Amino acid sequence: MKHIFKIIAMLVAVSAIWIALLETATVPRSYTWLLPIYLVVALGCYGLFMVGFGLMFFPTCPQEAVLLQQDILEAKEFLSKKGVDKQWQMKKEGLYE
Repeated sequence: MKHIFKIIAMLVAVSAIWIALLETATVPRSYTWLLPIYLVVALGCYGLFMVGFGLMFFPTCPQEAVLLQQDILEAKEFLSKKGVDKQWQMKKEGLYE
């Protein structure tokens, strides 16, 4: 709930700045109307940059990969004991509905 209050406060602050720029003549009116579009484009660029940065420096965890492979093998063994694997193969061959 706190996060939504931060977002609302930020939107109110940006709106107040935009309205102040519209009312005063510091920035030409034709440029002031485009500021929300520039803001959306800037936020999109920032988002793409953060995703790219996160992908470039994504940590590799070899120990976690080994644990994940062990979990997968355990799950396969568990499911084969329950007969799930056989049902899937029979369904694939058209023998089981």
